[in-house]
Order: sequence, then C-alpha cells, then structure tokens
Amino acid sequence: MNADPPIPPIPLPAALTGRSALLDGLGPVLGRRPSVVVITGEAGVGKSRLVRELLTRTRSSGTPTLAARCREPDASLPYAPLPDAAFPYAPLPYAPIPYAPLIEALSRCRPRPEDLPPVTGALRGLLPELADLLPPAPPPADDPLAGQHRVLRALCALTASLGRVVLAVEDLQWADGSTAAFLHAIVADPPPELGLVLTARRHALPHTGTEGGDGLPFPLRPPAHVVVAERHLAPLSVAETGSMAAGLLGARAVPEEFAERLHRWTGGLPYVVEEVLREWPDSTTGQPEPPLPASVRRVVVERLRHLPSDARRVVAAAAVLGDPAPVHLLGAVAGLAEQETRRALAAALKEGVVRAGDGTYAFPYELARRAAYEAVAEPERPVLHLRAARALNRCTGPLPLVRVAEHYRCAGLRTQAVRCLEAAADRAARDGDAGTATDRYLDALRGGPSAVVRDRVALKLARVALNARTGPQVPAALREVLDRSSLGPGPSGEIRLLLGLLLRNQSGSGLEALEEIARAVPDLLAVSTGQAARALAIIAIPSLKGWPVGEHRRLLAEAERLLPQVDEEDLRSAVLANRATALALMGDPSAWDAVADLPEAITVEAAARVHANLAGAATALGHPERARAFQDRAWQAVRTNQAPYLEAFVETTDMLAAFTSGRWAGLLERAERAEEQYQDVPDFHAEALLVCGLLRLHTKGQTDVARRLLDRAVGTTALDTGIVLTSAAAAVVRVHLAADRPAQAVQAVEGVLHHVRRTGAWVWASALAPPAVQALIRDGRDGEAHRLVAELADGIARRDAPAARAALLTCRALLTATDGPQTGAGGSDAQHAAAADAWAALERPYEAAYVREAWGLRLLAAGAAGGRTLLHEAIAAYQDIDAVWDVLRCQRGLREHGQVTVRRPGALGYGDHLSPRERAVARLASLGLSNREIARELVLSHRTVEHHVARALRKLGVSSRTEIGSQLGP
Repeated sequence: MNADPPIPPIPLPAALTGRSALLDGLGPVLGRRPSVVVITGEAGVGKSRLVRELLTRTRSSGTPTLAARCREPDASLPYAPLPDAAFPYAPLPYAPIPYAPLIEALSRCRPRPEDLPPVTGALRGLLPELADLLPPAPPPADDPLAGQHRVLRALCALTASLGRVVLAVEDLQWADGSTAAFLHAIVADPPPELGLVLTARRHALPHTGTEGGDGLPFPLRPPAHVVVAERHLAPLSVAETGSMAAGLLGARAVPEEFAERLHRWTGGLPYVVEEVLREWPDSTTGQPEPPLPASVRRVVVERLRHLPSDARRVVAAAAVLGDPAPVHLLGAVAGLAEQETRRALAAALKEGVVRAGDGTYAFPYELARRAAYEAVAEPERPVLHLRAARALNRCTGPLPLVRVAEHYRCAGLRTQAVRCLEAAADRAARDGDAGTATDRYLDALRGGPSAVVRDRVALKLARVALNARTGPQVPAALREVLDRSSLGPGPSGEIRLLLGLLLRNQSGSGLEALEEIARAVPDLLAVSTGQAARALAIIAIPSLKGWPVGEHRRLLAEAERLLPQVDEEDLRSAVLANRATALALMGDPSAWDAVADLPEAITVEAAARVHANLAGAATALGHPERARAFQDRAWQAVRTNQAPYLEAFVETTDMLAAFTSGRWAGLLERAERAEEQYQDVPDFHAEALLVCGLLRLHTKGQTDVARRLLDRAVGTTALDTGIVLTSAAAAVVRVHLAADRPAQAVQAVEGVLHHVRRTGAWVWASALAPPAVQALIRDGRDGEAHRLVAELADGIARRDAPAARAALLTCRALLTATDGPQTGAGGSDAQHAAAADAWAALERPYEAAYVREAWGLRLLAAGAAGGRTLLHEAIAAYQDIDAVWDVLRCQRGLREHGQVTVRRPGALGYGDHLSPRERAVARLASLGLSNREIARELVLSHRTVEHHVARALRKLGVSSRTEIGSQLGP
C-alpha cells in the first residue's frame, strides 16, 4: 500500500484535556500487531477526537491509516448524505447500502495489484475507484448468499493485502448488518499486520464478550494472540473541565467556582463544553447561566424523537422535576403506572437521555435537562408542575418546601408558593441558618403575597436578617413594605428599628441608620416600652462618624429611664447588653459594672454580639485581659450558631486584637481571606482592609499598596467605633514622616482629628495622637502640638482608657523635643521610659518599640549617650513582630547619625527575576518619582535606590525608566 491522502484538518483545542495518559497508553498497543482497540463512551465524550489524535500519531510514525464512520439510519431519508464534524470529507450516501462505511474508507486506499488475490475482483462494483487495480470480476454467483459471502471474503482479503495499516471504524452502534459481519470476521481472524480501532456509544462500562451489549453489534472474542485494549471514556472531572475551559478561552485558569458550574451545566462532556463556550465567550463574568447552544438542543431533541410515547412522558417529568427522582415520583408526574414507568425509563436509558444512580434517574447534565424542558409543550408545563408539587407533598421525610414552592409558582398558584417559601424560611430560622432563612423570606416577598402575608413575612425577614450577611436587597424590600403604610405602629416600629440596624451593621449607611432607628422610637413607645428602650440603647452606642458623645449619653440615659418598665426578659437583656457596650466604648468606668449586670440567660446570638462588641472596646481602650476573655466567650457562642454575620463580626474583632498585640504571624493571609469574604458587610470589610494595609506597610514595606488598602478601608467603614479611621490615618502619617513630608503628614491627620473633636471621642485617639503630635512638631507647629496634647488630656480625664493614657504619656514625651536641647537626663528620659513601660504593660509591642525609636533618635540628635542602644532595642522589638519596614527606618536613623549597622547574611538571590524590593523601587520609578523621593518613600538610602533601579533596568531589559511600566506587569 502506498500513502493515504491526508484528512482535512479542523480547528481543535491544543491538548486533549484529561486524555493524555490514555492516548499515550494506546499508542504502544497499536504498535503491536494484530491489535484491536475498542473505545466506548457516551455521545460528546470525545471518542472521535481521541481517535483522530491516535491516527495522527500513527501516521506520523509512517503507518498508513483508514477511517470510516457508521451513520445513524434515517428511514425518512434513506440515502441522504450526513455531514461529519470530526471527519469533514464529503460523505457518501448511507443508510441501507451494505458495507457503506467500509466502502468509503477502502476507496481511498491504493493497494499493489500483485498483492491482491483473485477474490478481490468481486469488489469492482463496490469500489469503482480501484477498478484499475483490482483483478477481473469473477462470474456472478448462482446463490445470492454465496455472492454476499464472496464480497465479505473479498473485503477481508483487500484489508489483509494492505499490510501494516490501521483501520478505524467509529459509531458501531449504527453499523449495518454487513459491516458488523465484516468486523466480526476481522476480529475473529485478523490479518497479521492490521491495527483495528473501533468506537461505540456506551453509557456504562464495557463488557467483553457480551453479544450486542451496549452498542457493540458483535461479541468481542479475538484469538489469544491478538492484543486487545478496551477503554471507556468517562466525562471530564471538574478540574479537567476547568482546564479545558481555560484553554478554549485563552486564559491561564478559570475560577474554581466557574469550573464547578460549567461541569454541572455540561456534565464534563468535551463537546458540550466547547459548544457552550463558543456561544458564551465572556462566560466567566456576566450572566449567571449559559445560553443553550442550538447544537446541544438538536442532539437532545433528536434523541427524544426516537423514544416511544411513554418514554417521552417520563423524560418530560424528569425535566420538570429537575433533581434526580425515583421511579414512583417520575410515574406520578408522568401519569403512568410503575411498570409502564420502568419500561419507559429503560428506553430513555438506552438512548442516553437519562442516567441511573442510587435508585434515581436524572439528566446527564443541566443543559440536557433544559433542552428537554423546552421540548415540553407550553400548555403542558403547568399541569406537570402541579402534579410535581402534589407528588412531592405526598413524599415521606422532610418536605422539600423550596422545590414545592417553585412547582406551585410554575403552575400559576402564587398563594401556595408563598406559603411554602415562608414555611421553608421558618424552618431555616429555627435551625439557626439565618442566611438561608433571609433568602427564602425575600423569595416569598417577591412572590406577590397578600398584604397580611407580606407584612408578616417582612417582620420575620427583618428579625432574621440581622444575623445574616445580606446585600442591599433586604433594606430595599423592607423599605418597600414600610412605604405601603399598611403596618400598625408596633410592626412598623420594629421593622424600622431592624432596618436601621441592618443599615448600621451591614449596609455602610452610618448616620442614615441612626436616624432610621430614631424614627422608630415614637412608634415603638406606642406599643412596647421594651422595644423603645432597646432602640434608644442601640443608638446610644457611639461612633466616630456618628453624633457627639454627649448626645449618645443622653440617649443612653433615656433608655436607662425606661428600663424599670421593661418586663420582657429578652428585651431587657438586649438593653443591658447595648448599655454595657455603649459605656465600654465611651471609656466610662462604670462599664465593667454594667457588664457584671448582664443576665446569664441570654441567647447565643446576643452573647456572640455583646461579647464581640466588648472585646473590640476592651482592645481599643487597652484592656488586653478583658479583651481575651470577651473574645473567648464570643467564639464559644458563634461556634454553636450558624450566623454568618456574627462569625464575621467575631473574626474581624479577633484580627484587630491580634494586630494590636503584635501577633502578626500568619495574620496577613487571614486578613486577606477576610477581605475577600466580607465585602458585603462594610464595617467588617473595612477592618479586614485596615489589617491588610497595616501589615503590607509594616511587614512588607509596600507603602504604595498599603496606602491604597488604607484609603479603601477609610472609604468603606460606615460608623467606625474608634479603630479604622484613627489607625489608617496614623499609618499614613508615619509613611509621610519616614519620607520627610511633615506637611503632608499633618494634612493626612486633619480629617480624622476633626471627627475626634466633633464627637469628643478622645478615648479612641490612642493610635492617632502620637504620630499626629510628631507630625506637627516636624512641621514646625509646636503650639498646635501642645494644644492637641491638652485636648487629649482633657478628653480622657475620668475615662477608663489605659491605651489613651499611654498615648498621652507618649505625646508628652514627644513634646520634650520642643523644649530645646537635652542632655539625655531628666524629664525627657523619664517620660519616654514611662510611655514605653505603659505600652509594654498593655501588651502593645509595636507602640513600645516606637517610643524607644523616638527616644533613641532624640538622644542621638542631642549627642547624648544611650541613643544607639535604644534604637537597637527598638530594632529587636520590631524584628520580634516582623515589622521589617520599621527596622529599615531605624537602621536609616542610625546611619544618618553616623552609626554603623552590621547586616545579617543575606537571603538567596532572585537571579533574573526582580526581588520584592527591586519591584517596589521599579514601580515607583515608573510613576516618575526621583531616586531621592523613592528613598524617602521606602526608607532606603539614595545609593541603595540607585543600585535597585540599575538592577531593575537590567533584569527587565529596558534602557530608561519610562520603559519600566510596560515591562513590570501587574
């Protein structure tokens, strides 16, 4: 045999996702002769692609190949040509013609005439393309059966004459009888140099030797010397589906969540994956569901067309039910008896329309279900949905209320649908699943309930949503109900109160939330003193973006006045909890007595909330032992309750405490996870952003990244109980001071100082005041620095705020720099020592080191003894908490005062890649900053920056700073 003509190429993905090992294993099998490879799998699983790749590899080794495909017979068009996407050469007419696929394949071969035995002359009529090569035709046989047998022998002889060749015949489930007989004969006695590749559609694993089973038209019983390999192609896994999608979309990877959804939609069938992504190129963003490709719809509808009537009814029932369903449920929806249903399912299984698993039946993938559902006549769908709802209602076990509600909705019965959704939400609320309950109540409101049901559901929604992490849908739904004015004063006041809490806690609407709660008080007073006292106690909790502390004190006094009239234990507990929180945040010495007054028997949700609030207040005010105790109790409460909001609350409170106490190991990764997870709750998101920004600054020295994160935190926080605004501003001030920009440092602190002065919340200024004083002094505003310290002292007088007192000691120590040259002895040393000791006693290692740094620099500047030692102590303290940026700042301070530092052995080099420090320098250089500006920004020497810039230019392969940006990447 000479060379075979090439098969026209078609565009395919670059790699066979999930099939490489299989392909590598089949190559050696075909290399041994005679050999038979059988590949089975359901339609769309990639059998044709695998065979094509296998034949391509075989041809590349010099072995000729022949490819044939059996066609699905079509009784209405017995001779119609069918195009083939995988082998797109022009097909011949098929259907009842015997040996049709073999004739198509063998017509391309060019055998040597001398190798052809006389019997092959019987093929002259079937293979006119080979007439010049074949022997003369034998005389006609007297017996038709003898003539047929002669043709079969001739085909076998022609195949054997081709020598070392691979023959591939696909889709044997559609093979005509003659083709099946030929292949049976070849398998039973294969030519010694033949490699045979067969494919068939199978929905189960292959079973060698089962005649007519699962798509094979003959038993696979080759002689013992024949090498046989049977492989069943399973659909792709989730990971393989994602890998294929990434390749088709030209991306490095796709999100794991998208890969999971794509797998659910497509069943991991490569053909369906490719068709979906062809019609949905921007699939990883945008619409949540893919379009149904017309090609997939045609495949499903064609299979349905082959089913008997009862099977189509059962398939329609499965499409309406959606989830895997047992026989009795499918029969109830289809309106068939059990035996009829089982026969119908057998037919559907044979066609691959449904799959069986664990006693239930379902579609192989979601898009197939959608195609089958769309094939159900529109007027028939409500009937089937109503049957489904009634059948599910009769099932034993927990009622699938959400599914039943959807069936009622599709049947046009809105009242029953809303009733089921409300019951589903009630069940989730009883189980402590606030998130699910919130979603179901929202669904019930969207279902168009009556006014009475709407108001009842809205109140339930408002109550449960506080413990869920909700989006803007809940406040919008509650406002819509309030605007209808159908509620009485009691429900209206409670919904308004809870709406205000949602706005305050989760929606980022600070003052708007306080005003909403205040508007609820008159309505609540008309029906419930306890609810009114609760509302007053809630808005008594102070915040930097809220009202002045004096107004919060007045509201708290109002709540305390009403407290003796509150008989309901739950409301009394809520008022007492909010009272303790408010007093603690104000730094009121009576706060801890208020904590002691809290009742033992409070709900798990209330315990988590109040102890997280108290932990946050204790951390901010400087009570580390109390903070730990409160935090432990908050964690205990949240671990027994499925409340996403409370879990996020306790987690971010814990992260802030970890940062404050210098427990920074692993904290950045934890904060980054929280930043990603809590984006729907502004205050928690802001706290996560804050911790990320602070750690990016102090542990990585990434000042530009840190400032972006801190700016986002400030813009995200809703009310802020003394943490985000002050800590973010303090960090930005330190960045400007390190870069010798005192005027900008002062400007960075002014906005937050305005909030502190307006509210009178000086107890929360512990992080802000020392760097603010330092900035004012460095900018030559000594008078303003002294006034600020006086304001701080007055603001924290008679307050229980140890951190603010330590900050006051630090500020007074810093003010000694305005008193003229010091010798290092006397008041300045004592004040610095007192401040450092105060911070150490509060378990604030960063602040204690910062005081020692300022103290050491003060002594070095004055030429006094001890400065170098203090700076080394500060460096050691910074190193203990991995504050790399601060270590570098101290080392620069030593160099500027003529002190030599000894470097530790360096880390391994980065080769041709930029080190993190080189990348930071290169990014600032690309933004147009000079070397001196970069040195100030990153706390480096001018010469070090010059070296980093030179290395970055060399590694990036550019000659000027203006070219850096295009090569640097994200």
